[in-house]
Amino acid sequence: LLLFLVILLNAKDTPRLEEYMKFMKVVGIIERYYVEELPINEIIEKLLKGGLKEFDAHSSFLDKRGYKELQVTTKGEFGGLGIVVGMRKGVLTIISPIDDTPAYRAGVKSNDVILKINNKATLDMSLDEAVNLMRGKPGTKITLTLVRDGKPIIVHITRAIIKVKSVKAYDLKDYPNIKYIRISSFDKNVVSSLKKILYNIRGRKKGIIIDLRNNPGGLLNQAIGTLDMFIAKGKLLSEKGRGKETRV
Repeated sequence: LLLFLVILLNAKDTPRLEEYMKFMKVVGIIERYYVEELPINEIIEKLLKGGLKEFDAHSSFLDKRGYKELQVTTKGEFGGLGIVVGMRKGVLTIISPIDDTPAYRAGVKSNDVILKINNKATLDMSLDEAVNLMRGKPGTKITLTLVRDGKPIIVHITRAIIKVKSVKAYDLKDYPNIKYIRISSFDKNVVSSLKKILYNIRGRKKGIIIDLRNNPGGLLNQAIGTLDMFIAKGKLLSEKGRGKETRV
C-alpha cells in the first residue's frame, strides 16, 4: 500500500483523494473478511486483473507468468493443443484454432465455448488456470467439453509441441496465376517468411490472395511490416490518445 500512500500525499483535489481512499478501504475489507486468507500482493493483483477487464477487450494486467506466456505464444513454438483462447463476456472461448495442430485436426472451431477441461468445469476459472490445465507433456491426452450452437460437444485431443508455421503459400489449381497466402497469426516470423514467399514468386504470378481469417493478432511490428510490403506511401498506423498522436 506504500504506492497508494505516496499518491495520497500528492493528491491535490478532494474527489481524487476520496476515490483512492475507497480503493484502499476495499483492499482492507478483503484482507480482513474474505472467506480465505490472502496475501496482500494476491489481493492487489486480482483487483487489477478484474478492474482492467472493465475498460475494453484489449486491456489486461499481466503478472510475470502472464507476460512469459505472451512471449511464448509470439515466438512461434510452444507446447499444448494449438488453440488461442480468451474470455468473452466472462466465458472461456476459443478465439481460433491454429492451423495443422492437434486442436485443428480434432475439429475445434472459433467461438466454441469451453465448458469443461477434462472433468473440471471452467465456470469462474481464470484464463491462467485454463491455460495451465490445457498445457502438458506432448503425447498426453486431454478431453474438452465444448458448446457450439447451443449443443455440447466432447473432443479428445493429444498434446504436442506446437510449431506454428504462421505463413503458408499455395498454388490455386483453377487459377495458376494467383498465389494464395495464409497468415494464421502475427508471430515474430511473419515478415521474414512473407518476404521469402514474395521473392520466390516475383515475375511468376499476376496476383496474390492474402487470407487473414481467424487470425487472432500478435506482434504489432509484424503486422506493420506486412502492410509495409504492399503500401508504398502514407501512414501505416496512428495511435490517438490523450497525448500527442503517435505515428509508426
